[in-house]
Amino acid sequence: MIDWTTKDAYGVLVEPTTLKIERVLPGPIERVWSYLTDSEMRRKWLASGEMELAVGAPFELVWRNDELTDPPGQRPNGFGEEHRMESRITEVDPPKKLSFEWGTTGGVTFELEPDGNGVLLTITHRRLPSRDMLLKVAAGWHAHLDVLEAVSAGERPAEFWQNWERLKDDYDSKLPA
Repeated sequence: MIDWTTKDAYGVLVEPTTLKIERVLPGPIERVWSYLTDSEMRRKWLASGEMELAVGAPFELVWRNDELTDPPGQRPNGFGEEHRMESRITEVDPPKKLSFEWGTTGGVTFELEPDGNGVLLTITHRRLPSRDMLLKVAAGWHAHLDVLEAVSAGERPAEFWQNWERLKDDYDSKLPA
């Protein structure tokens, strides 16, 4: 496996309700940008959904996590085959920064910058309303980034749901109560 991660793969709390997670991915920066903004590329690691790259533009993300890995692993109780979320772009600066509302509960910012032969992707997720949501979101971003790392390196990712379950337990022990 190509290890592009020169940063700690685990996210950290930078404020009580704000998670920050970083990964170094194979470049160039335009390629990583397409994994954030192009529905078909984003579907391979996170969620599909057409996006007009303009501040104020609404869009919908559609998660089908069972389709991210083969096999996907056993889906945890409480998760359906599909999840949809309405959102709106709040900031866009191609190919360096993209911010949008996270449904009605917070906001997410993706920042890209060159890092040696790779691209540093920083995700900041703000206003997480509860510890339960924080643990799910931290494990979710981490698991989705594991898929992105593998896909962008041309490798087969680990089973999504098994990885998510393990990461949720890890974050429960790593993040303050």
